[in-house]
Amino acid sequence: MNIQEFIPDDNQPEKWVERLARFGYAAKGIVYMIIGLLAVMAALDWGGRITGTEGAFQTIASQPFGKVMLFLVAVGLAGYVLWQFVQAIKDPEHRASGASGIGRRLSYAVSGLIYAGLAFSALKVVFAQGTGDGGSGSQQQTATLLSQPFGQWLVAAVGAASIAYGCFAFYYAYSKQFRRALKLGEMSASTEKWMVRISRFGYTAKGVVAFIIGYFFIQAARASDASQAGTTETALQAIQQRPHGAWLMGIVALGLIAYGIHLEFQARYRRISP
Repeated sequence: MNIQEFIPDDNQPEKWVERLARFGYAAKGIVYMIIGLLAVMAALDWGGRITGTEGAFQTIASQPFGKVMLFLVAVGLAGYVLWQFVQAIKDPEHRASGASGIGRRLSYAVSGLIYAGLAFSALKVVFAQGTGDGGSGSQQQTATLLSQPFGQWLVAAVGAASIAYGCFAFYYAYSKQFRRALKLGEMSASTEKWMVRISRFGYTAKGVVAFIIGYFFIQAARASDASQAGTTETALQAIQQRPHGAWLMGIVALGLIAYGIHLEFQARYRRISP
């Protein structure tokens, strides 16, 4: 008889957090890959459509056993939310020390709140309690902010934060800092090389989309008009309306697919120590 079987494992709760976090990265990656794939198909006139997270949820739900798959995506997103809050509260990666650490912890908490909303939206589709279009959720939230004291400033702050995230995404891509959080020793040289290329492309596309979304939020603040708030869907549409827009939008959409693949690398190789 092994006496260790009767000794409580203090690390078991943390293992569950790690597993949920990895599941969360994988679920988030699937959503971005679907958004990107649909936009690429639209750019090539192959029957796709420009959409955001709501459209991605609908696409998953429309597949055989789609609502079961979407429920698992919602659970995965909830796991990602849990990990974001663990990072905000405990700073397990020791990256949020000093004055700048307060901003990093706050960004984790805000990210957790955003993805909690997405997980809830996915569950609404699963249980057929209404879906709405890709931009309605963002516009409703913007309208709520505008109705608050200093509402225009709050919406402008959201826009500025999105633009700041775009700058961070560019920096993160070309400084290769994302490599520090990964178990590079478990990758072959070829896998690491392709991971870096795909991740850089993905973060660049994510940065472009974040910039455009931030611009839309600032415009919404200036006009005090929630309908001008932006989403990934409206950002892709704005790119499509430019000269050679279909090609440009297709390239950005491919970048979103690359970002989704990067998240799958995160799910597999990220160092996670709750």
